[in-house]
Amino acid sequence: MQQEHKHRPFGVTILAVLTIIGGIAFLANGITAATVAPFLTVTNTGSSGVSHTILVGWSVGAGIALLALGLAYFVMAYGLLKGRGWAWTITVLLAYIGIALGLVSIVTGNIGAIFNVVINAIILYYIYRPHVKSFFGKATTLPTSTMR
Repeated sequence: MQQEHKHRPFGVTILAVLTIIGGIAFLANGITAATVAPFLTVTNTGSSGVSHTILVGWSVGAGIALLALGLAYFVMAYGLLKGRGWAWTITVLLAYIGIALGLVSIVTGNIGAIFNVVINAIILYYIYRPHVKSFFGKATTLPTSTMR
């Protein structure tokens, strides 16, 4: 069975590139957190370096988590570029989570989080557009007005 060639919308390419950039940032932060861990020092330790061990453990754990997120972002970018339905679903979920977290942040006093809410709302608006949903196989047909 031959796969039909789908035209990727330009906005999806932009989302994928931004996802790749985010993945690179997560990888860089993860590498940094994991590699600086042995050099962390704790001043005022009262119990023979136990605080240092915990701090190093947290730093390494955070580094590993950030590395995993970076790799997940690359997988998601691949799914966006290839029009995989699971990438559309993850993008929608992450945008809703981003809006919810942004609203909580605004309520707690971080007015700058309005940018996070607006960006995620734009992503949701775009990802629900009929031609974008169709690219991801989420819509069976396009409205007749866009098929011309």
